[in-house]
Amino acid sequence: MGTFSVEIGIGDGQREHWIAQYATVDTGAFVTSVPASLLHELGVEPVMRQNFRFAHGEVRNMEIGRTWVRVQGLEIVTYVLFNEEGTSPLLGSLALEEAFLGVDPVAQRLGPLDSVLI
Repeated sequence: MGTFSVEIGIGDGQREHWIAQYATVDTGAFVTSVPASLLHELGVEPVMRQNFRFAHGEVRNMEIGRTWVRVQGLEIVTYVLFNEEGTSPLLGSLALEEAFLGVDPVAQRLGPLDSVLI
């Protein structure tokens, strides 16, 4: 589970509009989650629903979409959860893997996989 934040961008499907957010790096979360209103503002549509079990045991059926995420200058298409209002964005392990970024929890940074896996 991550304990630090990084700036990310959430983009629309055409990469024309971006909204900057700070997201907690959360390797315990597979999918990146973003408040639903932000995704709706960008025109991101849900493509499916799925049940997710949270660390505290709650299971919720949530919408999932696919859109652009910018992290450390890299732009990737990834799945995102439509999360509740008032929740902080989380950068999940799927987006990190797709960007070939690793987590250095001691230095609290992201970096290319070869620079953090020693």
